[in-house]
Amino acid sequence: MSAQPAAAGSSPAHGRRFLAAWIVLSAILTPVVAFFLGPAIPPGNGSVEATGQVFDNEVLVAVSTPVCVFVVLFLGYALVSFRSRTAEIVDGPPLRGDMRIQIAWMIVTGATVLGLAAFGTYELLQGGAGGGQGPNAAFLPAGHNHALDVQVIGQQWEFTYRYPTFGGLETPQLVLPANTLIRLHVTSLDAVHSFWAYQLGVKADANPGTDNVVYVQTKGARSFDIRCAELCGLWHGYMFDTGQVVDQGRFTAWAKQQQTYFTPVARYLPPYATTYMPDPQRRAG
Repeated sequence: MSAQPAAAGSSPAHGRRFLAAWIVLSAILTPVVAFFLGPAIPPGNGSVEATGQVFDNEVLVAVSTPVCVFVVLFLGYALVSFRSRTAEIVDGPPLRGDMRIQIAWMIVTGATVLGLAAFGTYELLQGGAGGGQGPNAAFLPAGHNHALDVQVIGQQWEFTYRYPTFGGLETPQLVLPANTLIRLHVTSLDAVHSFWAYQLGVKADANPGTDNVVYVQTKGARSFDIRCAELCGLWHGYMFDTGQVVDQGRFTAWAKQQQTYFTPVARYLPPYATTYMPDPQRRAG
């Protein structure tokens, strides 16, 4: 502790009281926040990636809760215990730093930052955490060689979807089979868009001439919201849709139905490719 004499009304017990209160409050609030608030933070459990993001949220709020408690408690304790009791305006006593507190602060904060960095790196290695990784994905999930390829094409102002395993079928609806690893190839025909499948925990930029790859492992049947998350022109706010995850049999039947329905216009489509040359005339925004 500092060699300075204790100021009037101060007590060496302040530090012990504050530390005890912080430990007790942190021990109570951390599990409450982690187990009740963490799972309620989006995106939910619509895919393996989304579930992983919910787990990440739980870890982050569990780590941040003691920090928040420390800041709020310190502010409240200082306001109550060290406020001026008189109308006289005087300077507070000169205080010097405490080397033990400074060292403890550096160790705790350093360990927290490095631990979160290691945790985040490990989570990314599990499959990219639902984010686009460019044309050559660095983080590949198990079984990626057997993933179902689906292309997402952004254009002003809608997304369309191509299925190379069904002859390059292109549809205005995104339908995915349940319990299947999907490899999404996200690209654009004009401006920069951002494909955001909210409940699936997927968000990837759609750039002209770029094949932005993102993996997602679907779960059970459900609907999910699709939004463009990049300002892309006049009608950006109307660029939304609802996708579907359906069982495998229903997906196969749907794909065959779409093939029959779109056969008359299929000859006007270019052959399936990971990217297409944007037409300058399409840039309406």
